[in-house]
Amino acid sequence: MLKKLFQSFRTPLRRTQHIRSTPEVLNSGQHSLQKAQFSRYAVNIVERLQSAGYQAYLVGGCVRDMLLGITPKDFDVATSATPEQVRAEFRNARIIGRRFKLVHIHFGREIIEVATFRANHPQNEDDEDSNQSSRNESGRILRDNVYGTLEEDAQRRDFTINALYYDPVSERILDYANGVHDIRNHLIRLIGDPVQRYQEDPVRMLRAVRFAAKLNFGIEKHTVQPIRDLAPMLREIPSARLFEEVLKLFLSGHGAITYEMLVDLQLFEPLFPASADALEHNPEYTHTLISEALTNTDLRIKQNKPVTPAFLFAALLWPALPARVLRLQERGMPPIPAMQEAAHELIAEQCQRIAIPKRFTMPIREIWDMQERLPRRSGKRADLLLDNPRFRAGYDFLLLRESAGEQTDGLGEWWTDYQDANDSGRRDMIRELSGKDDGTGGAPRKRRRSNAKRKSAAGE
Repeated sequence: MLKKLFQSFRTPLRRTQHIRSTPEVLNSGQHSLQKAQFSRYAVNIVERLQSAGYQAYLVGGCVRDMLLGITPKDFDVATSATPEQVRAEFRNARIIGRRFKLVHIHFGREIIEVATFRANHPQNEDDEDSNQSSRNESGRILRDNVYGTLEEDAQRRDFTINALYYDPVSERILDYANGVHDIRNHLIRLIGDPVQRYQEDPVRMLRAVRFAAKLNFGIEKHTVQPIRDLAPMLREIPSARLFEEVLKLFLSGHGAITYEMLVDLQLFEPLFPASADALEHNPEYTHTLISEALTNTDLRIKQNKPVTPAFLFAALLWPALPARVLRLQERGMPPIPAMQEAAHELIAEQCQRIAIPKRFTMPIREIWDMQERLPRRSGKRADLLLDNPRFRAGYDFLLLRESAGEQTDGLGEWWTDYQDANDSGRRDMIRELSGKDDGTGGAPRKRRRSNAKRKSAAGE
């Protein structure tokens, strides 16, 4: 995995180029795309806007992915029509956003996103209209509704591979930034000056990593060079936006290599400060647990199995938790209340960086709480735990901890056998625990393992 990571930072095939004012035009015989491959709703929007006298193209990721033989998750349209003009053409359209106005056109469950061509912001602050554009002191764009031409829109795109415009009517591709060339050479390259582009929107650093991991592309030298120095700028990004970005990073099916790249480029610490601290003080365990969790998540996604962000965040944050629990126990707090208090504190701190919704923070705490309850198996406790709706996630998490090297005195194996045993066998297993410390559940005698396979899933 590390070999793949370091291969990502290649020397560029050529130095960063200024975007062209006129595009390279690829006619239908010069590329593999066909109108029928794209969403019929997106194509219909382009055709209707063109018929109404506007410029309109399929743009960005859907064009890039189609050229790579990947099925796009969504289809975006760029047009010269303003959001209000688009809404006037489509009764099923809705304008969204304030920082960046967009139009969502609904066709049942499918939503096509339509964006108006953007232009560069005025260089002179006095020329900026705060209702259309604004920046903060570090240069980050707070509002981006300066409309422009197709050429200006291409210049405002982030990466060359996303500055591709496909006209399904003429079946031509307009390439303003040598994006087709970079696709063929598997290269992620920023358009414009990397430092300025990252200052405008620090999330572009995360997008560079995400595209490199997803597409198995390298990151061009000048694009990657400023990232470590500018990584702290991610702390300025609203926590709600970072939650969505983190889901894209880790639930794309390439989470393990994404994590490696984030750590190497010093982007992990601004996202997960407590976990980064654990990675520094206990590197082997922390790295192994998080990597195992993300590898399992990647596998489940490839197998089309369900995954939950709650399990993923539980794993990402867990290495920072035990030290906090121990400190509270040393002050005289019992184990379960100590776990609950430490969990509350850690999640509250993390939500300052990444706004994890309550629908996920509650299951995170329940998964962690199960780690204190699973050793307590005497009497009827084992059966009550087995009936707990969070048992499976808690059990899977226990196996994850063991796979990362935690010593649990065979607790995971005991629970694996207990689930497979019949009622009589379960009673025998409980009797074997008699006389042992109920606070820890003790270490059961070595039993012959059942044929059941352990499963360390990303949560069900």
